[in-house]
Amino acid sequence: MATNKFFKSLLFALTIGINSFGFCIQESLAYPVFAQQSYSNPRAANGKIACANCHLNQKGIEIEAPQAVLPNSVFEIEIKVPYDTTKQQIGANGKKADLNVGGILILPKGFKLAAKNQIPEEVKIKNKGVFISPYSSEFDNILVVGPIAGKTHQELIFPVVAPDPEKSSEVKYLTYPFYAGGNRGRGQVYPAGDKSNVNVFAASQSGQISEITVAEKTGSTILIVNSAGTETSQIVPAGLTLIVKKGDIVKVDQALNSDPNVGGFGQEESEIVLQDPIRIYGYLVFAFSILVSQLFLVLKKKQYEKVQAAELNF
Repeated sequence: MATNKFFKSLLFALTIGINSFGFCIQESLAYPVFAQQSYSNPRAANGKIACANCHLNQKGIEIEAPQAVLPNSVFEIEIKVPYDTTKQQIGANGKKADLNVGGILILPKGFKLAAKNQIPEEVKIKNKGVFISPYSSEFDNILVVGPIAGKTHQELIFPVVAPDPEKSSEVKYLTYPFYAGGNRGRGQVYPAGDKSNVNVFAASQSGQISEITVAEKTGSTILIVNSAGTETSQIVPAGLTLIVKKGDIVKVDQALNSDPNVGGFGQEESEIVLQDPIRIYGYLVFAFSILVSQLFLVLKKKQYEKVQAAELNF
């Protein structure tokens, strides 16, 4: 298992090295690597995306994508991750920090991240400082991005190239579903199951708070004494706001701090049509033939009206 995780991490590092010629990265550590190491496929059989296992709050996202695309065409899929930019989150060090955002795009088989020379200049400008990479070598149709600064990147743009059914027998001219996920803020659970400091910490036993000791780096140590005289010690990480004080009577599982989570994860799905150019040409020919036939009918009617008028005058 450890060897397998090592190779997955190595693969992700190589992917970053290869793709960085197309986009640049602002931070060396990207949160999607957690999912990449733990899930070979980020989308479960029930449709749930792996990001939701660590980011427990639900927040909405929006998808903007073309309704239909042609083979080998480059197009954009945009994931909007809106949030109140005045809010801040608790960093791992317990200090206030701006929220980061991230996204995942699960495309149909054959759809891939567009190469650098295929991406329009205006998209390159919009994506300056943004790094997008395939989820893995096996799933190059799944793209991930983040964490990046949320204040300037609430709209995540993925440049995608459509496959060509003439070159791949696995691709057909069909309507395909695709899935997107977007997150803002840090998660509440690490992949190993440990809670992060972006959580509400609850009392482990009922009793009275006998002492609260505050340390700048480690946080608040709360001593709770129950009716039998048993004393338990709990640590609430630094940066969190306590809602209890010395002398308070608390019950088991009662919250000791206010909820610091201002972020959340959302996912949506949509559809895209891989359109056959011949169908479009056929439709244009059909539409043109209808237009011409209607024109001839109008001209014939005008001619008939002139004949009728001439006969009446005669």
